[in-house]
Amino acid sequence: METDILGRRKVGPVVDATKSAFFWLSGFFIVYCARPEDWVPGLKYFPLAKITAILAMWGLFTSQGRTKRTFKDVPKEGKLLLAMIGIMFVSAALSPIWIGGSISKTIDFSKVFVAWVLTFLLITTFERLRRIIFIQAVSVVVVAAVSMAKGYSTPRLEGVLGGIYSNPNDLAFALVLSLPFALAFMVTSKNIFVKSFWLCGMLVMSTALFMTASRAGFLNLVITGSVTLYHFGIKGKRYYLIAATLVVGLLLMATVGGKLYDRFHAISGDSAGEESAEASYEARKYLMARAIQGIEHYPLLGVGPRNFNTYSLIWHEVHMTYLQICVEGGIPSLILYLMFFGSGFRNLRILRKTKNLDEHTVLFIGALHSSLVGFAVGALFAPEAYQFFPYFAVAFTATLLQTVRERERELQQGSGPVAPSPKKPRHFLEVYADHRNTAPAPVQATTK
Repeated sequence: METDILGRRKVGPVVDATKSAFFWLSGFFIVYCARPEDWVPGLKYFPLAKITAILAMWGLFTSQGRTKRTFKDVPKEGKLLLAMIGIMFVSAALSPIWIGGSISKTIDFSKVFVAWVLTFLLITTFERLRRIIFIQAVSVVVVAAVSMAKGYSTPRLEGVLGGIYSNPNDLAFALVLSLPFALAFMVTSKNIFVKSFWLCGMLVMSTALFMTASRAGFLNLVITGSVTLYHFGIKGKRYYLIAATLVVGLLLMATVGGKLYDRFHAISGDSAGEESAEASYEARKYLMARAIQGIEHYPLLGVGPRNFNTYSLIWHEVHMTYLQICVEGGIPSLILYLMFFGSGFRNLRILRKTKNLDEHTVLFIGALHSSLVGFAVGALFAPEAYQFFPYFAVAFTATLLQTVRERERELQQGSGPVAPSPKKPRHFLEVYADHRNTAPAPVQATTK
């Protein structure tokens, strides 16, 4: 810290070495979550995801030695994810089904590790974490609106957008897992226009969810919504949210839930227009039995990532994430997968027990918990092993926990972080996760 000739401490200029890398990381999240190449003319000719990821990695590389975190700080869950991907590459290379296709799918999936590590290393403040979660939530709102606009006459919005949104079940999961974040932004905002935007955004997301007619997505919505209402409505004493959710749910079911109602009605076996309960049950029973058979025959490395469709003989995925990861990557992959998500819940358990957290942080911890619980239970009914959003959620828990620990160490050492200039508006100040006050650190009095 510099001093003048009178001995007064001066706050030097704050130079953020990771500013450029974080900018490109934000761009990667926009590209992955919003898929602008599917609805913005001309963008499909540019590999935007690769460009933004490479630039983010380059920005991190050029800032080495001046960053708050290094690769040595990457927590256990990051190493578990890397080990799981490593096993998948071996599984793909030795696949008894289709080596080339499996390797290609594994390379695509391995991008999640790059995004995961960049997220942990570059998001060092609660303000940055909010910004990335904001990008994800807004992107999903845009995706929901575009899907309804482009596919209003497409059954279940299937194939309206590509990538993670091409399958109705995948689209439904992405919508559900982002809804708690949208609610957190609405509740924490004090601006009526911002609140109105998030309210409309959640209505758009919910409408698109009902239009997918995804039974697994609806069950996931019930689970995620229940946990969310517990955190926001019961613990947060916002009981109006419970009543509003019930009213909106009934209205959506009455107006746009016809297809979803028909698919649930098919469970009774009386529906002529939908697959009967017996046929659906037999198909899923066969796929699960086939998956177990594959695990018995290839217990260590599985049949290779994304190869179960071929192995099933009927070109369908097994509708259970845990069986999917096990039959395609082997039992070791399943163990690492469960340990990885278990680490996310452990992070949240530590954070929920941490004292002196501000209200905004507590709400986002609740949103993360809701999203992860919804995925963990919803994964019993859908094949979502390669969906990036749950992996991002675990990354968010890891970076938030690390931020809290770093702040605690700084307070114990008696030297808080250098704050930005007080001339900037309040909302530009970096806010640490467990720090209520965003004002600049006090400057020491003049020594005489």
